Amino acid sequence: MNIAANIADELETVETEGGIAHALFADAPGSVSFNKLRKRLLRQMRQAFDDFGMLNGQKRWLIGVSGGKDSYGLLALLLDLQWRGLLPVELIACNLDQGQPNFPKHILPEYLTRIGVKHRIEYRDTYSIVKEKVPAGGTYCSLCSRLRRGNLYRIAREEGCDALVLGHHREDILETFFMNFFHGGRLASMPAKLLNDEGNLMVLRPLAYCAEDDMAKFAAAMQFPIIPCDLCGSQDGLQRNAMKDMLADIERRMPGRKDTMLRALSHVNPSHLLDPKLFNFAGLMAGKATPRSE
Repeated sequence: MNIAANIADELETVETEGGIAHALFADAPGSVSFNKLRKRLLRQMRQAFDDFGMLNGQKRWLIGVSGGKDSYGLLALLLDLQWRGLLPVELIACNLDQGQPNFPKHILPEYLTRIGVKHRIEYRDTYSIVKEKVPAGGTYCSLCSRLRRGNLYRIAREEGCDALVLGHHREDILETFFMNFFHGGRLASMPAKLLNDEGNLMVLRPLAYCAEDDMAKFAAAMQFPIIPCDLCGSQDGLQRNAMKDMLADIERRMPGRKDTMLRALSHVNPSHLLDPKLFNFAGLMAGKATPRSE
């Protein structure tokens, strides 16, 4: 089934009364532009479900909620689909309180309780570890991310979840690709679906096709109680910031390039690259039939 082809009809025919998503969207704008934005994000999310088999055998998901625009948007859109009967998965929201100074501990539990979402708030002082281990002038993102991910994996297993679901969007994927391209010397990015090293937990990124600008507009319209990051978000000169600026400049000069780049990540031609592990260049000889990958 091509989900993208029938999502608009499904969204139009589902009843619009009752349920958790109705309460969540009760104060959302009723404008045509907001409704179009909401449907576009839902369509892109369901296309990711379809393309990457995200719903295959899944029963229970842990949703990482940091307090930023993307994780709030992820949760809201998943709840929207669940309410419409289009996501047969149990959802548990989780925030990892990493011990950052001045972190407003009350905001997320109050918000999640108000909208009626099952949730778990976990405290782990990874902030002190990052500050201790990273030398002066170094960037916190890598270590902070690893510590956060390890704790979320543990919590997902403790909660009996099949998958950890994260709010990374199109720009996160493209920025990671170019960071690896320029600084890591490899072609790699954030996969939309990943099996952890232990082989017992999936990591899913349903917003893989969603634009950051759309997520920002959605968050502003929904008036999510955004919590800024006072750790990595406060640092200047990060490689990711440079990639973000580069992509924004390219998009400004050549509109539509971000979507083209994202499509490129889905159309890989190993025989036109330089990795002998992916294509048998040594066995390529004139007069000998070789499967084409064009």
